[in-house]
Amino acid sequence: MNETQDIEKKSLRLVTGKNTDWNELAKDCVCFANSRGGSILIGIEDSEILPPASQKIPNDLADKLRKRIAELTVNVGTHTELKAAENGGEYIELKVFPSATTIASTTDGRYYIRISDACTPLPPDDLMRLMTDKPAYIWETKTIKTIPKTAIDPAKLHQFVTDIKASNRVSDFVKQKTPDELLDYYLMSEGNCLTNLGVLWVGIREDRAKLLYAPVIQFLKYDESGNRVNKILWDDFSLNPKELIESVWTQIPDWKEGIEISDGIFRKFVSNYEEEVVRELLANALVHRPYTTRGDVFINLYPDRLEVHNPGRLPIGVTPKNILHKTVKRNEHLAKLFYDLKLMEREGSGYDKMYETLLSNGKQIPAIAEGDDRVSVTIKKHITKVETVKLVSRANEEFQLTQREIICLGLIAQHTSLTAIEFSDILNLSQPNAIRNWLGRLPELDLVLAKGKTKGVEYFVNPEFLKKANFKGKTNLKKIEDHRLHELIFQDLQIYSDTTLGEIHERIGKEININKVRKQLNALIDEKIVSVKGGKKFRRYFFIFKTA
Repeated sequence: MNETQDIEKKSLRLVTGKNTDWNELAKDCVCFANSRGGSILIGIEDSEILPPASQKIPNDLADKLRKRIAELTVNVGTHTELKAAENGGEYIELKVFPSATTIASTTDGRYYIRISDACTPLPPDDLMRLMTDKPAYIWETKTIKTIPKTAIDPAKLHQFVTDIKASNRVSDFVKQKTPDELLDYYLMSEGNCLTNLGVLWVGIREDRAKLLYAPVIQFLKYDESGNRVNKILWDDFSLNPKELIESVWTQIPDWKEGIEISDGIFRKFVSNYEEEVVRELLANALVHRPYTTRGDVFINLYPDRLEVHNPGRLPIGVTPKNILHKTVKRNEHLAKLFYDLKLMEREGSGYDKMYETLLSNGKQIPAIAEGDDRVSVTIKKHITKVETVKLVSRANEEFQLTQREIICLGLIAQHTSLTAIEFSDILNLSQPNAIRNWLGRLPELDLVLAKGKTKGVEYFVNPEFLKKANFKGKTNLKKIEDHRLHELIFQDLQIYSDTTLGEIHERIGKEININKVRKQLNALIDEKIVSVKGGKKFRRYFFIFKTA
């Protein structure tokens, strides 16, 4: 059993013996309460799956745990249970209930939240966001007492059952359930009433229109001058989320446009906006928005780009930089429904799929921006390098690359080369071995080569493979060798003495890493060829002319 969003393991030493740390346990309880609840397994070490076979738990410990947590926390509900593992060893399962409408804290006023498998402090800004987000956590399963379970749209229920039974992501056990049992299983109903999720998916139009706030989508198309030339609205609440996505895809003719590029004797059609990308963006907009916040989903189509604007901010713990790696569920039951019906990738992998699709087609990765009340994702229309499409296609055909390998190869090919720092910045990689894990087999297959050490290592596509793939990228100075750069700066300073680093960088080539330029300048200073005046911010460089 591994630690997850919902499960944490703790050593028995945390709450017994001389070195007990009740405050640490209280912090973890607050984390779970402020997210969606979870279980803390006390008596199982982090690296173990089971407790020691001979481990026995003191009879009064479970009661003591419950009382101490109550003394050290505010708005935290718990339940303790003594359990025996398969090997006979004992442990305590401490269940922490989610604080549905309140904010949990420690008694000394500290706030935390569970993000993935880590406990994270809540700064004041995020604390206010959590207070706003709390109602959204229970929106899906909230029962509408005035809407009975029988008030469903028969056609939507029939289609839902058909889709579930046809999905290869659903177990046979679930497929064998009756329609009524499926509604209960997917939390679309409770007792004799429909939940908000049930009304959203299988309810009738009139009831869906009364929800706060049922999704509305607006498509707006603009010309080169910024004038609106087309508008399509989905605001009559007659469609459930699946039908909305299908309608948006089929009713907008612009999605079918694209260009053909030559690939040897064949031609490949590349859409301006790939179907997988558009559908994933729409699915994200519908699944991850807070349904307690007013606002429409906007699809803005410009001559050079597509923008999707979604009401609400990103979940706490997710930023535009780390969205490729962080998984935080806002509407977990709706997300499960979308996944089971194959409307989106599994949680946390949707952006990976978009990166793969876009980079395979020679396009830029999505640009994500977060405002005060909404999140926007921008997809550029144009192919940056047609050669990249051919390069990635040929490499994938020859070596059957993984998703991460395609992403890395596409990024490196687009940028000609990438330093370790640039790589980490684009993909938001913080762990030392993360780049190596993402590159996968690319270095072993000699598709990607590297030069330099540690943070200065630079990755580039093997020139031999570029020749085989007939890759004709633009020639630039990004990979210039140190001795050539040294001579280039030497010649520049002879002509433009009394200059700044930025001015030198601008003249010799902005594609060259500025740190490489600075390194060679320092070498020229050490060689007494260049002198400097001024501090770091206003430093100027002078060529030392030799007198006869």
